[in-house]
Amino acid sequence: MIKLKHSRPIITSITLIAMVLALAACSGGNEPSASPEPSTPPGESAPAPSTESEQASETNETEEEANVTERPQTESFEMMTAEGNQSLEASLQQGEGFSLYVFEKFTFDAAQGRLSLTSNSDYYVDIEPLPADYNLAELENGGKEELENAGKVSDYSGELVEHPLGSAELYLQASGEEGVRDYMVWKSEAGDAFLFRLHNPKGEEASDFATPIWVSLSTVERDS
Repeated sequence: MIKLKHSRPIITSITLIAMVLALAACSGGNEPSASPEPSTPPGESAPAPSTESEQASETNETEEEANVTERPQTESFEMMTAEGNQSLEASLQQGEGFSLYVFEKFTFDAAQGRLSLTSNSDYYVDIEPLPADYNLAELENGGKEELENAGKVSDYSGELVEHPLGSAELYLQASGEEGVRDYMVWKSEAGDAFLFRLHNPKGEEASDFATPIWVSLSTVERDS
Protein backbone atom coordinates (compact mmCIF):
# COMPACT_ATOMS: atom_id res chain seq x y z
CA MET A 1 0.00 0.00 0.00
CA ILE A 2 1.26 3.47 -0.97
CA LYS A 3 1.26 5.93 1.93
CA LEU A 4 0.46 9.63 1.35
CA LYS A 5 2.93 11.87 3.02
CA HIS A 6 2.32 15.46 4.24
CA SER A 7 -1.50 15.17 3.91
CA ARG A 8 -2.19 17.00 7.19
CA PRO A 9 -0.13 20.13 6.34
CA ILE A 10 -1.93 20.44 3.00
CA ILE A 11 -5.37 20.30 4.62
CA THR A 12 -4.28 22.83 7.24
CA SER A 13 -3.07 25.28 4.54
CA ILE A 14 -6.35 24.99 2.64
CA THR A 15 -8.30 25.64 5.82
CA LEU A 16 -6.23 28.76 6.64
CA ILE A 17 -6.70 30.17 3.11
CA ALA A 18 -10.46 29.68 3.37
CA MET A 19 -10.56 31.48 6.70
CA VAL A 20 -8.56 34.44 5.32
CA LEU A 21 -10.90 34.78 2.35
CA ALA A 22 -13.95 34.66 4.62
CA LEU A 23 -12.57 37.38 6.91
CA ALA A 24 -11.73 39.59 3.92
CA ALA A 25 -15.24 39.22 2.58
CA CYS A 26 -16.74 40.13 5.94
CA SER A 27 -14.56 43.21 6.44
CA GLY A 28 -15.29 44.49 2.92
CA GLY A 29 -19.02 44.20 3.47
CA ASN A 30 -18.89 46.41 6.57
CA GLU A 31 -17.28 49.44 4.79
CA PRO A 32 -19.78 52.27 4.05
CA SER A 33 -20.41 52.89 0.40
CA ALA A 34 -19.42 56.31 -1.01
CA SER A 35 -22.26 58.74 -1.63
CA PRO A 36 -22.82 59.36 -5.33
CA GLU A 37 -21.82 62.80 -6.64
CA PRO A 38 -24.81 64.98 -7.58
CA SER A 39 -25.06 65.01 -11.33
CA THR A 40 -25.95 67.97 -13.52
CA PRO A 41 -29.18 67.45 -15.50
CA PRO A 42 -28.63 66.74 -19.21
CA GLY A 43 -28.34 69.91 -21.28
CA GLU A 44 -27.46 72.12 -18.28
CA SER A 45 -23.99 73.31 -17.35
CA ALA A 46 -22.88 73.45 -13.74
CA PRO A 47 -22.71 77.07 -12.39
CA ALA A 48 -19.20 78.43 -11.92
CA PRO A 49 -18.37 79.27 -8.30
CA SER A 50 -18.28 83.01 -7.65
CA THR A 51 -14.95 84.51 -6.66
CA GLU A 52 -14.37 86.72 -3.61
CA SER A 53 -13.86 89.78 -5.83
CA GLU A 54 -17.18 89.19 -7.60
CA GLN A 55 -18.98 88.81 -4.27
CA ALA A 56 -17.37 92.02 -2.94
CA SER A 57 -18.35 93.89 -6.12
CA GLU A 58 -21.96 92.75 -5.83
CA THR A 59 -22.02 93.84 -2.17
CA ASN A 60 -20.65 97.31 -3.03
CA GLU A 61 -23.19 97.76 -5.82
CA THR A 62 -26.01 96.82 -3.47
CA GLU A 63 -24.78 99.30 -0.85
CA GLU A 64 -24.45 102.10 -3.44
CA GLU A 65 -27.99 101.46 -4.70
CA ALA A 66 -29.28 101.56 -1.13
CA ASN A 67 -27.53 104.90 -0.54
CA VAL A 68 -29.16 106.47 -3.59
CA THR A 69 -32.65 105.00 -3.18
CA GLU A 70 -33.11 105.35 0.58
CA ARG A 71 -34.28 108.96 0.03
CA PRO A 72 -37.59 109.62 -1.81
CA GLN A 73 -37.16 110.29 -5.51
CA THR A 74 -39.25 113.46 -5.26
CA GLU A 75 -40.04 115.92 -2.48
CA SER A 76 -42.24 119.03 -2.22
CA PHE A 77 -40.98 122.22 -0.57
CA GLU A 78 -42.81 125.34 0.54
CA MET A 79 -41.14 128.60 -0.49
CA MET A 80 -41.86 132.21 -1.27
CA THR A 81 -41.80 133.03 -4.99
CA ALA A 82 -42.75 136.01 -7.14
CA GLU A 83 -46.25 134.50 -7.31
CA GLY A 84 -46.44 134.15 -3.51
CA ASN A 85 -45.99 131.15 -1.24
CA GLN A 86 -45.92 127.97 -3.32
CA SER A 87 -45.24 124.26 -2.97
CA LEU A 88 -42.65 123.22 -5.55
CA GLU A 89 -41.55 119.69 -6.35
CA ALA A 90 -37.88 118.72 -6.64
CA SER A 91 -36.25 115.48 -7.80
CA LEU A 92 -33.38 113.64 -6.14
CA GLN A 93 -30.07 113.96 -7.97
CA GLN A 94 -26.87 112.01 -7.26
CA GLY A 95 -23.46 113.71 -7.19
CA GLU A 96 -19.96 112.46 -6.41
CA GLY A 97 -20.48 111.07 -2.92
CA PHE A 98 -23.60 113.09 -2.09
CA SER A 99 -27.17 113.71 -3.18
CA LEU A 100 -29.59 116.65 -3.15
CA TYR A 101 -33.00 117.73 -4.42
CA VAL A 102 -33.11 119.80 -7.61
CA PHE A 103 -36.01 121.93 -8.84
CA GLU A 104 -37.42 121.92 -12.35
CA LYS A 105 -35.71 125.09 -13.63
CA PHE A 106 -32.24 123.95 -12.53
CA THR A 107 -29.59 121.66 -13.98
CA PHE A 108 -27.18 119.58 -11.90
CA ASP A 109 -23.79 118.52 -13.30
CA ALA A 110 -22.81 115.56 -11.14
CA ALA A 111 -19.22 115.38 -12.41
CA GLN A 112 -18.50 119.03 -11.51
CA GLY A 113 -20.84 119.20 -8.53
CA ARG A 114 -22.39 122.32 -10.09
CA LEU A 115 -26.05 123.31 -9.75
CA SER A 116 -27.06 126.06 -12.17
CA LEU A 117 -30.07 127.85 -13.57
CA THR A 118 -31.02 126.07 -16.79
CA SER A 119 -31.91 129.29 -18.64
CA ASN A 120 -28.65 131.02 -17.66
CA SER A 121 -25.65 129.00 -16.50
CA ASP A 122 -23.95 132.15 -15.12
CA TYR A 123 -26.13 131.59 -12.05
CA TYR A 124 -24.62 128.62 -10.28
CA VAL A 125 -23.25 127.09 -7.08
CA ASP A 126 -20.36 124.63 -6.82
CA ILE A 127 -20.74 121.95 -4.14
CA GLU A 128 -17.66 120.31 -2.62
CA PRO A 129 -17.75 117.67 0.16
CA LEU A 130 -15.09 118.42 2.78
CA PRO A 131 -12.95 115.81 4.57
CA ALA A 132 -13.52 115.18 8.26
CA ASP A 133 -10.22 116.87 9.15
CA TYR A 134 -10.79 120.09 7.18
CA ASN A 135 -9.06 123.24 8.44
CA LEU A 136 -11.60 126.04 8.89
CA ALA A 137 -8.94 128.76 9.23
CA GLU A 138 -7.33 127.77 5.93
CA LEU A 139 -10.73 127.71 4.22
CA GLU A 140 -11.51 131.18 5.57
CA ASN A 141 -8.24 132.59 4.23
CA GLY A 142 -8.86 130.94 0.88
CA GLY A 143 -12.38 132.31 0.73
CA LYS A 144 -11.27 135.87 1.40
CA GLU A 145 -8.68 135.61 -1.38
CA GLU A 146 -11.31 134.32 -3.81
CA LEU A 147 -13.79 137.09 -3.00
CA GLU A 148 -11.49 140.10 -2.61
CA ASN A 149 -11.85 141.12 -6.26
CA ALA A 150 -15.64 140.66 -6.31
CA GLY A 151 -16.45 143.52 -3.93
CA LYS A 152 -16.64 144.26 -0.24
CA VAL A 153 -16.40 141.06 1.82
CA SER A 154 -18.80 140.63 4.76
CA ASP A 155 -18.78 137.83 7.34
CA TYR A 156 -22.18 136.31 8.23
CA SER A 157 -20.86 133.16 9.93
CA GLY A 158 -23.06 131.58 12.58
CA GLU A 159 -26.82 131.34 12.85
CA LEU A 160 -28.76 132.44 9.79
CA VAL A 161 -32.16 133.80 10.76
CA GLU A 162 -35.05 132.61 8.52
CA HIS A 163 -32.58 131.04 6.12
CA PRO A 164 -33.04 127.53 4.62
CA LEU A 165 -29.52 126.54 5.73
CA GLY A 166 -30.19 127.50 9.34
CA SER A 167 -26.56 128.24 10.18
CA ALA A 168 -23.14 128.30 8.57
CA GLU A 169 -19.80 127.57 10.18
CA LEU A 170 -18.31 130.04 7.71
CA TYR A 171 -20.24 132.48 5.53
CA LEU A 172 -18.35 135.06 3.53
CA GLN A 173 -20.17 137.25 1.02
CA ALA A 174 -18.86 139.74 -1.51
CA SER A 175 -21.27 142.24 -3.04
CA GLY A 176 -20.21 144.40 -5.98
CA GLU A 177 -21.27 145.86 -9.29
CA GLU A 178 -21.41 142.45 -10.95
CA GLY A 179 -23.60 140.84 -8.30
CA VAL A 180 -23.18 138.68 -5.21
CA ARG A 181 -20.74 135.87 -4.50
CA ASP A 182 -20.93 133.59 -1.47
CA TYR A 183 -18.34 131.29 0.09
CA MET A 184 -19.80 128.99 2.75
CA VAL A 185 -18.84 126.05 4.95
CA TRP A 186 -22.03 124.29 6.02
CA LYS A 187 -22.76 121.11 7.95
CA SER A 188 -25.68 118.78 7.37
CA GLU A 189 -27.76 117.34 10.21
CA ALA A 190 -25.53 114.25 10.06
CA GLY A 191 -22.48 116.44 10.73
CA ASP A 192 -20.97 116.20 7.22
CA ALA A 193 -19.32 119.42 6.01
CA PHE A 194 -19.62 120.94 2.54
CA LEU A 195 -18.13 123.98 0.82
CA PHE A 196 -20.52 126.06 -1.30
CA ARG A 197 -19.26 128.64 -3.83
CA LEU A 198 -22.24 130.60 -5.09
CA HIS A 199 -22.28 133.03 -8.04
CA ASN A 200 -25.38 135.22 -8.34
CA PRO A 201 -24.90 137.98 -10.97
CA LYS A 202 -27.09 141.05 -11.20
CA GLY A 203 -29.95 140.54 -13.63
CA GLU A 204 -33.59 139.67 -14.07
CA GLU A 205 -33.03 136.03 -13.17
CA ALA A 206 -31.35 136.74 -9.82
CA SER A 207 -34.61 136.38 -7.86
CA ASP A 208 -35.53 133.14 -9.67
CA PHE A 209 -32.16 131.73 -8.68
CA ALA A 210 -31.69 132.76 -5.04
CA THR A 211 -34.52 131.13 -3.06
CA PRO A 212 -34.67 127.71 -4.81
CA ILE A 213 -30.88 127.35 -4.75
CA TRP A 214 -30.73 127.80 -0.96
CA VAL A 215 -33.50 125.25 -0.46
CA SER A 216 -31.65 122.75 -2.68
CA LEU A 217 -28.43 123.28 -0.74
CA SER A 218 -30.24 122.63 2.53
CA THR A 219 -31.03 119.09 1.26
CA VAL A 220 -27.43 118.10 0.51
CA GLU A 221 -26.49 114.81 2.19
CA ARG A 222 -23.33 112.74 1.97
CA ASP A 223 -23.78 109.10 0.95
CA SER A 224 -23.65 106.79 3.95
